Amino acid sequence: MRFACCRSDDGPIKPVIGVLCCNEIADRPIQAVATRFVEPLVRYAGATVLLVPAVADAMDTRALAGRLDGLLLTGSRSNVAGARYGKADANDDALDLDRDAVAMELAGRMIEGGRPVFGICRGLQELNVLFGGTLTDTLDEGHHRATEDATAYETLFDHVHDVDLEAGGMLASVTTRHSISVTSVHRQGIDRLGPGLSIEARATSDGLVEAFSARPCGGDVLAVQWHPEWDVAASATSQAFFSLIGRSLGTCRDR
Repeated sequence: MRFACCRSDDGPIKPVIGVLCCNEIADRPIQAVATRFVEPLVRYAGATVLLVPAVADAMDTRALAGRLDGLLLTGSRSNVAGARYGKADANDDALDLDRDAVAMELAGRMIEGGRPVFGICRGLQELNVLFGGTLTDTLDEGHHRATEDATAYETLFDHVHDVDLEAGGMLASVTTRHSISVTSVHRQGIDRLGPGLSIEARATSDGLVEAFSARPCGGDVLAVQWHPEWDVAASATSQAFFSLIGRSLGTCRDR
């Protein structure tokens, strides 16, 4: 094989976005992230994806934050530990403490460095807690997730409800819509919004905060409670969300 040393003819380098994994068990402990989170970042955000292990003892977040152009905190089957916001946990089996630790520390360093950070579902909850907010388990289940019987993976994301977008917000601007229908699967939600976060969307049914944004240190922070990565090819509003991520990454790299 011949190597092209110092190759310079491959075009501009794409921004690199870190995607945080989860700790799961598949016969043995593994790092996992659903492929559906990766593909839209490549297709619609024009980014290169780097999977970030949720292994607190092995993670040098300071070194990594200086190398990433952005970060996505994904959804997960686990909940944010109540100890992070002063509440007892009802079910320890639903926790991923290493994920909490890496998410909070890495996202904090990225934000302080002016790098964009995004959240989906659990990611929104992590960022709300990072900003000093709290979470609740008391939700109107009929509006925010599928029924207990809908446990098959292919049916979990059939549940859809409406959210109202805040006029002048990032999401309203990129979608040019006042309200949208979203795919929702979550058992926790925002109780008290973190200081410094601006509401981007509320659930039409009960007013639950479903999206927020901030720009505390020059980089965009944007998170949604729903799942724009699910069947994104069929949703113009979901495509707009990932295109917005691409613009934020590009703006950060150009500074």
